[in-house]
Amino acid sequence: MSSPDPASRILSLEGMVEYRAAAAREGKTVVLTNGCFDLLHRGHLSYLQESAGVGDLLVVAVNSDASVRELKGEDRPLNSEEDRAYALASLRCVDAVFVFRGPTLAEEIRAIRPDAYTKAGDYTIDSLESSEKTELLACGAEIRILPFVQGHSTTSLIKRFRT
Repeated sequence: MSSPDPASRILSLEGMVEYRAAAAREGKTVVLTNGCFDLLHRGHLSYLQESAGVGDLLVVAVNSDASVRELKGEDRPLNSEEDRAYALASLRCVDAVFVFRGPTLAEEIRAIRPDAYTKAGDYTIDSLESSEKTELLACGAEIRILPFVQGHSTTSLIKRFRT
């Protein structure tokens, strides 16, 4: 289902819904994850590789520039949403990418209905955003918290660059 051209794997939400339907028709499981992915680093790459192993197809929802600013501050993101989506779509383990605009991913989860959802180990089931967790449970998605790679974060990289 994946195209070798990274740009062709960056979809709209409507495109993601169609992609999900095609995967279901083919009997493939879809894993969803999300994040800012401002500067790709070893922690991200390890997490994405492990996420891809949870099912057949890995879909990554990328926070919009506006939502990154709300979450991380006015000096972020360092890379635009288009560039972050392209970088993720260029990874072999990532099958499709889309940018989400809202403060949460609940609407997108409801539309896509993933088979599984992954989050890095700096989260717990209890700390997941409540509306997202509700939608994941409603569609029967398996929720997996994957190990966090200590010492690898965008915030720590930015601090190192600034010193």
